[in-house]
Amino acid sequence: MVSCTALPLRRLILSGLALFLLGASPLLRADDHDHDAHELARRALEQGRVLPLRAVLDKIERDYQGQVLKVEFEQDDGRYLYKIRLLQSDGRMVKLKVDAVDGKVLEIQRKDHGKDRDAHPRR
Repeated sequence: MVSCTALPLRRLILSGLALFLLGASPLLRADDHDHDAHELARRALEQGRVLPLRAVLDKIERDYQGQVLKVEFEQDDGRYLYKIRLLQSDGRMVKLKVDAVDGKVLEIQRKDHGKDRDAHPRR
C-alpha cells in the first residue's frame, strides 16, 4: 500500500530530476567544446606550433604578479590564442589575450571603477 504522501513526493522528485536534466544539457555541450579545444591545443603543441602552456603561465604570473584562475585555448582566424584570467595581488581580475606562438600579450582587460585600464604593473 502506498501512503498519501509518497505520491506527491515521487512527483516532486521526478519533476526535479527532469528540470535538472534540462538545465544540464548546455553544460554537457560545453564539455564537448572543452574537449575539442584540449585536442586542438594538444595537436598544436605536438607539432611545435605553440609554446607550452606552463612557459606562458610562468611569464604571465611573473610579469603581471597574480594567480591564474582560468585558461582557454582557441584558434581565431588561424592564430592560436591563450585567454587567461588572472587574479592580481590587489584583488582585481585581469583578462589577457596571449599569442600562443610567441607568448606576446595582445590584449589586456581590467575593470577599474567602470573603466578598462592597463593591468600591467608600473615599473
